[in-house]
Amino acid sequence: MKIDMNDMLGSILDSLSKISYVKADEIPNIDLYMDQVTTFMDEQLASTKRYEEDKILTKTMINNYAKNNLIPPPVKKKYSKEHILVLLFVYYFKNILSIKDIEAVLKPLTDRYFNTDHAMKMSDVYREVCDLEQSEIESLQNDIKEKYAQSNATFADAPEEDREYLRLFAFICQLSFDIYVRQLLIEKIIDTFPDDSKNDENISKKGKK
Repeated sequence: MKIDMNDMLGSILDSLSKISYVKADEIPNIDLYMDQVTTFMDEQLASTKRYEEDKILTKTMINNYAKNNLIPPPVKKKYSKEHILVLLFVYYFKNILSIKDIEAVLKPLTDRYFNTDHAMKMSDVYREVCDLEQSEIESLQNDIKEKYAQSNATFADAPEEDREYLRLFAFICQLSFDIYVRQLLIEKIIDTFPDDSKNDENISKKGKK
């Protein structure tokens, strides 16, 4: 097993520096049919695919998201700009959170800012969050460099033929632990949210009395 980790690390860090996001102003201001939504998402998020054959969003996915209350239902089979914004959040969340957790995170957002008269719009929330994430790229790059340096100093006493793999394994473990801790933190935060399903159940019971 022979991997040039310096080249790999350089490639990863270069990719991070080029990370962008779909700008709110790039989303059409007209309502779109399902085919137009999937085409738009495929074009805008193509760079996030690991393999060429990977699907960004399919009709089945979007229908399931609406069925599971992750996004509000379309109006006359059309999706608004706000639908696209929520779908973008779902797209990034779905790799680390369950459907139930995504619903818990997004429901207060859609209840308050989706197609309402609130002064703050969904696009305002989206811009604010994306700007915050962009500002984190440099610190993320530095963190990855530090983890790589730490893992590259491990297994000094391992057989030379195994050392490269073991150091790569240590690097993967470090990155995985970081993801695990962050995911655990997110889940703990979500668990503090009010359980709307219980509230709905209590309302239903009161209505039957």
